[in-house]
Amino acid sequence: MDKKIINIIKYILFLSIGGVLLYFAFKDIPLDTFFESVKEANFFWVGINILFGLIAFVSRAIRWKIAIEPLGYNISKLNAFYALMLGYLANMAFPRLGEVTRCSALYKTEKVPVSKLLGTVIVERALDLIILLSIMIFVFFYNIDLFGGFILEKILNPAFTAISAKFGSVGFAYAIIGGSILFIVLLLYVYRKKLVKISIVKKIFELLKDVLDGVKTIYKMEKKLYFVFHTVVIWLFYTLMTYVVFFALKETSDLTFADALFVLVFGGIGMTLPVQGGFGTYHAIVALSLTIYGISYDTGLVYATISHEAQTLLVLIVGGFSAIMISIYKQKPNTVLNEFKEDSK
Repeated sequence: MDKKIINIIKYILFLSIGGVLLYFAFKDIPLDTFFESVKEANFFWVGINILFGLIAFVSRAIRWKIAIEPLGYNISKLNAFYALMLGYLANMAFPRLGEVTRCSALYKTEKVPVSKLLGTVIVERALDLIILLSIMIFVFFYNIDLFGGFILEKILNPAFTAISAKFGSVGFAYAIIGGSILFIVLLLYVYRKKLVKISIVKKIFELLKDVLDGVKTIYKMEKKLYFVFHTVVIWLFYTLMTYVVFFALKETSDLTFADALFVLVFGGIGMTLPVQGGFGTYHAIVALSLTIYGISYDTGLVYATISHEAQTLLVLIVGGFSAIMISIYKQKPNTVLNEFKEDSK
């Protein structure tokens, strides 16, 4: 099948998934009540969210420049920022297109080979994955009473009750679950050589290898402390972006900075799923995550919509401006050359 047709099919598929998720996220929500809640939000905090998002993007562009320097290229911070924002804009059209787009855009302005730039993107993604997982572990243990109780009440107790009802005792339920886990581990060990040949398993191992390679690359950087500093800034402002929108709604205004870390993790998961711009996935996951704090799903959707659409607006405006600036930059050498030819006559 032609590659263009495959890409079109993928685009329609991912767009459809996003549409379906949005439908199920909002299908039981009275839209008049929903829009009324959005109107009543304090948009001062939404503006602060956009400002913090811009700071995070600037810091990410500078961090990318630092990651590129060991390759022997001293690129412009502004060009790195334009390329980065164009990449975010491209992700709204097609999932994962942003990585290639920003590398291609920077090649056009700075002539750094795309293949080398993709390596720096892998380093960034590897580090961000480690940080996201670290935040997830921290948040879980920081609020162990809340999350432990939630998991026990909503997941484990219903499972044990169902098994006990079927087999007659709680002890037997524990034995069944423990035996099942041991059996799965044993199967994984016995068939490990065959498993590594499966495409999805190979991709998981490749991802883990990229993570390790990325960490090694960071260690070898001359400006690694500067790189780490911007990494901290990026994730601090990601968290602040999540936190300040709490104050936009009365129902979420009592949530803490630690709660923002929790929502950030689940929002990050929603944004990394292969759907254009996280539409649908982000809304549903964030709304569900807020129910753990006793916030209604309806209010959670209002929060998720305000937070997501604020950043979408930022990407559309700044990403569109970046596309124009990159286009103008490409035309400059030809313009200068033509003027030189005219002067020579």
